[in-house]
Amino acid sequence: MEVDQSNLFKQANAEFHKQHFKDAERLYTQFIKSCEHSRNRCVEDLAVAFNNRGQIKYLKVDFYEAMEDYSAAIQTKNNFEVPYYNRGLIRYRLGFFEDAETDFKKALELNPSFKDAELSLKQTLIDKEQKLKRGY
Repeated sequence: MEVDQSNLFKQANAEFHKQHFKDAERLYTQFIKSCEHSRNRCVEDLAVAFNNRGQIKYLKVDFYEAMEDYSAAIQTKNNFEVPYYNRGLIRYRLGFFEDAETDFKKALELNPSFKDAELSLKQTLIDKEQKLKRGY
């Protein structure tokens, strides 16, 4: 079973990097389901699969489904900074500045040199302040 999971994950990543997102999403979903039924779950790969499937959903503007996958990646591996950042981006775009701030801060706590998270946090704080000044 482990070899099949490994190959499935590699195929999903290959399709993702070729930007064949429909195939990648299908393969990541198969991989995720196979991990649910396996005792030998690979936490690293499972977290990446959730994160990358979230990216595909983000590109399809399925923001809430993408956030679910990012949250699943975080639950799988809570010291993986990328899904915190990705979820923060969606929360920012939806105007949930406090939640976005929390995610960006966590990403920076896990990886202090994460420049995109640092820039996103700064912009979130500016926009949060502007929103307060406007009174909504």
